[in-house]
Formats: sequence, C-alpha cells, structure tokens
Amino acid sequence: MSVYLPGERRFVVINKITILSLFLLILAGGIVRSTGSGMGCPDWPKCFDQYVPPTDESQLPQGYEQKYIDNRAKKNERFAKTLDLFGFGKLADELRNDKSVLQHEEFNAAKTWTEYINRLVGAITGLFLLLCAVFSLAFLKSKKRIFYFSVLNLFVVLLQAWLGSIVVSTNLLAWVITVHMLLALVILGISIYTYFQAKVLRDSSLLINRGNRSAKLLALVVLLLIVVQVTLGTTVREEIDVIASSTSDRAQWIGQLSNYFNYHRDIAIGVLALCLVMFFLVRTRYAHRSIQSKIVNLVVILVILQLATGFVLSYLGVPAYAQTVHLMLASLLFGAQYYLMLLLGKTSEYIGQ
Repeated sequence: MSVYLPGERRFVVINKITILSLFLLILAGGIVRSTGSGMGCPDWPKCFDQYVPPTDESQLPQGYEQKYIDNRAKKNERFAKTLDLFGFGKLADELRNDKSVLQHEEFNAAKTWTEYINRLVGAITGLFLLLCAVFSLAFLKSKKRIFYFSVLNLFVVLLQAWLGSIVVSTNLLAWVITVHMLLALVILGISIYTYFQAKVLRDSSLLINRGNRSAKLLALVVLLLIVVQVTLGTTVREEIDVIASSTSDRAQWIGQLSNYFNYHRDIAIGVLALCLVMFFLVRTRYAHRSIQSKIVNLVVILVILQLATGFVLSYLGVPAYAQTVHLMLASLLFGAQYYLMLLLGKTSEYIGQ
C-alpha cells in the first residue's frame, strides 16, 4: 500500500495529469499534421498577432502576409547561424537556399483554430510541467533525482517551445518536425521517469521486485527500436507530404515511397516478434496480476493495434484519421514500453526508505 507524505502525493497526482496531458498534446499535434494545419497560424506564439485568432478573413491584420514572411526570414537566418555554430553548415545552407520555407499559405479558419487549440494544449501542459518542478521540492531529502529531473524537464520544454517557433518560421521544414517529435518523447520519458521514481519510493507492491536482467535488456532493445520506428515514421510522413503536393490520389502515395517505408514496415514486424518473447519472459517471471504483467499485456496490445493501423494506411489509401491514430499509438507504445523497462529493474534498493 502506498503511504505518501502530503507534498509527495501532490507531485504524484500532478505528474500523472502531466503525462496524460503530454499524450493529449501529441494527439493534438497528430491532428494538426494529418489535417495540414501546421501553418494555420503564421506567427508564434500569438496567432495572426492575436491571443484569440480570427474566424474570418476580414479580421486579418492589414498586410500581414509580407510582415510575417519578413519576420520568418529573419528568424530563419538566426537559426541558420545557430546551425553553423554547432557544425551543421550543410543544413544551414539548405535552409538559406530553400525558398519554399517562406511561401505564404492562404487563410483557413478551420486550420487556424486547429493549430491554435494545439498551442493551447501545449501551454496547459507546460503549466503542469512547471507545477511538477515546484511540487518535486518535496523529494529533496528523500529522492533528489526527482527534483533534478523535473527541473531539467522545464529546460527541455523551453527548448521544445523554441523549436516549435522554428517549425513555424521554416514553414514545416521536414527534419525540424522530426526533431520536434523526438524531443516530445524526451519530455514524456522524463515525466514517466520521475513518476516511476516517486511511485517506487513508497509503493510496497513494487518494492518486492528484484529485477530481471534479460527481460530488462530485451525491453531496452524494444524501446530503442520503437524510437527508430518513430523516426522512420516521421520520415515516411515527410515523403508523403511531398508526394501529396503533386497528386491528390491517395491510392498512389504508398507506391511512390522510398525504402524507408519498407524498413518501417519490416522493423514493425520485428518489434512484434520481440514483444511476444518479452511477454513470455515477463509472464513466467511475475504474477499475472502484477503491474509488470499488466504493462506487458498493454504493450503487446498496442503493438498489434499499431500494425493494424499501419495496414489501414498501406492498403486503404492513407486516410487522415489513421495517420493520427498511428502516431498516437506510437507515443502510447513508447510510454508503456519505457515504463515497463523501468519496472523490470531492481527496486528492492528502496526498501526501508
């Protein structure tokens, strides 16, 4: 039975809400991507220089098109200089010479509000992460790493917010979106880690775990493959965006993809096979009602659902709803697999604390 101090309990509750909010934010981002609403707001953090965006073209600022293009050009040059500074000169030159990043997109109220809602969810999630950092002070004596990682997550969120502005200024430049997605998983991973550390400190149902090295190693391999899958998936999505700009016939999109799609598909099958092995190892080591068994059950279900949505995308013309569901399942799978990996480590060290 869990016995938390009042401050610790507040942290656990708000951290759980934060994790749910992060999943909701990833879902909102997936909807933005699948509906092509990423440039619904041509500026950041406001939308058309307003806190509440317009609903009609008559409400747009006078001469906003050139104003935002000029502002984006300046921001992109600063970003290019940053890339130069860190040794990414090739990417910087590509950014400077890519005229498409400054193309103007016509106003669309639905896309504007889709992107605006995504930003609102992001702002609320950022507030929850700030509260996590504040409430983590309760662990300064019992488990300092919870505080340190909670504060670290705030800095990662600030980096993510800055990168979000770059996504807008570069007109949804493909590799920037990929980094933006991977950084979202980093934030999610840190939140799950601090939640786990807080839970295992007081939860007697987890303290009996002595760990399983082979199962944890396998869980780590699966987790790394999931991250590779997310990266490949965003690459495939980038290719689809390019193909979609030349043909609206969705049935032809899959056939025009590069080998990245084949790698993405084949690794997915490998992940399923490894998850089944992991399922066998966990279910033979832990009681069927244990949290480890419940999470491994969830992981297998998520992998199967992920493959199912992949099948829908491949053979039913890449429907937009399936793209969103596919991304959401990927983030849920990452979270569940990471938590499982943590659960398979030794937690007996916390007994008596």
